[in-house]
Amino acid sequence: MSEPLTDAEWDELRAESRQALPEALDTSGGLPAVLLPYQARLLATTGIEQLVVCEKSRRIGMTWAVAADATLTAGSQKRAGGMDVLYIGYNLDMAREFIDTCAMWARAFIPAASGVEEFLFKDQGEGGEEKDINAFRIKFASGFDIVALTSKPRSLRGRQGYVIFDEAAFHDELAELLKAAMALLMWGGKVLVISTHDGSDNPFNLLVREVNAGERAGRVVRVTFEEAVEDGLYERIALVTGKPATAEARQAWIDSIMGFYGDDADEELHCIPKAGTGVWLAAPLIEARMTAAAPVLTLELPGNYLQLDKAAQGALIRPFAAELDAVLGGLDMEPHFALGFDFARVADLSVLSLLEIEKMLRRRETLSIEMRNVPGQEQIAIVGDVMSAVRERLVGAAFDATGMGWIVAEEMGRKFGTRENEDSPGLVWPIKFTEEWYRLHMPPLKKAFEDDMISIGRSDAHLGDLRAIREIRGIPKVPPVRTGETGMKRHGDYAIALALAHFASRMRWVEYAYRGLGSDEREAREAWDDPDHEAGRNWSRPPLGAQIRGGTW
Repeated sequence: MSEPLTDAEWDELRAESRQALPEALDTSGGLPAVLLPYQARLLATTGIEQLVVCEKSRRIGMTWAVAADATLTAGSQKRAGGMDVLYIGYNLDMAREFIDTCAMWARAFIPAASGVEEFLFKDQGEGGEEKDINAFRIKFASGFDIVALTSKPRSLRGRQGYVIFDEAAFHDELAELLKAAMALLMWGGKVLVISTHDGSDNPFNLLVREVNAGERAGRVVRVTFEEAVEDGLYERIALVTGKPATAEARQAWIDSIMGFYGDDADEELHCIPKAGTGVWLAAPLIEARMTAAAPVLTLELPGNYLQLDKAAQGALIRPFAAELDAVLGGLDMEPHFALGFDFARVADLSVLSLLEIEKMLRRRETLSIEMRNVPGQEQIAIVGDVMSAVRERLVGAAFDATGMGWIVAEEMGRKFGTRENEDSPGLVWPIKFTEEWYRLHMPPLKKAFEDDMISIGRSDAHLGDLRAIREIRGIPKVPPVRTGETGMKRHGDYAIALALAHFASRMRWVEYAYRGLGSDEREAREAWDDPDHEAGRNWSRPPLGAQIRGGTW
């Protein structure tokens, strides 16, 4: 799956990439760097990845940067990664403009490049007849060319090199073009697919989803209009056009761009494809994966629970606590586990999902818990009990840390350690939900359903929660609409808990500490090994009732 990179990782990418800009492009004298940061990130990525997909805002200068990439590639010797560059736009004007831009870069980088030439080559059409295909070319002393070809799959026949599809979403035969281009990867070629969006069902958006879901090897680079502006787009435009480089002029320019695009701004500027409002997971697919023998434990407390004395509170908690202890005591501790927890206190449910990671990496749900109107302290105790039961085999636990959810995430992090990244110790991932998180981490969950790599417990309520996920502005998430009767409404709560558990199960994990047995635990372990001792299964963990409020229950 395609993960967002940190600044440090981008720096490492740039260091590894052979495509550092030449010294000839000296930026001394107060001029800005020749490439803006988001443009440099793209070049750094294409330097080490064979397949790169770039979803971008319109008119942010990405094609201009890609032309620099093409020039550096074709101008390099083979031993330095040089190869032919094959550019495919969707019309002749795009091809000519790209080649002219490459010629500009070539004059700055590599004086040995020849001028632009227009040529025809023969190609056999589908009916067997020969056709003349118009193309443009720049030749380099390295022996490699930049060639702009027609937007036809057959134009790639018999060729090898670095293929660039520009504004790919607007090609008439993009699916076939991609199929033809992927064959070049077998012999060390590269493919860059770059475009603004043109609908959620467009082959370009489907490719973005496949790479994000890990179905295709590669990396997605995403640049919205806001990100480009933050990286200095307006200041560069002001430098070139003579506009005032003031905060007021910058904001006026941003407002005017937004006004130009109107209702199309999401797709044209924000990388959000249109027409993405359908059901995300079909009911038959969800039901087909409901094959796990995973109990659904529920705890609902009355509205006056906090006003009751401890004895009355204990009477309400004990049946649930006994049921949970029995389930946890019967877990198979051979596989690894991952946990997800979606927090709620008043209107919605708090839901926990515990996934077992089988030997063939299939995820199987072993337990889910639903809590309604349960105070935070009790939720902390319940979640802590589950994590303690599987601690020695737990690879990670992801928690909704948005709003009040941070309370449980923080307490679990205090006890089990917080994960800040994949290399840090700890078990707890506090997740602040953003559209970026949903965009990156929901597709792998859907892929698991489609590939039969997950099984969950059977529950009509959970079916409804998963069915509640919609693609909103191209991003799968639960819409702000609750379903069900008054006082029993749901808000896709289980779907979020499952997504968090699946996320935790996919993150790289390391065992970072050793915890020896204390004297009490050692004695309990010896008692467990004694066949005449009735210690019971839970030798290392007191029952839930003994944990909540000092064991008063």
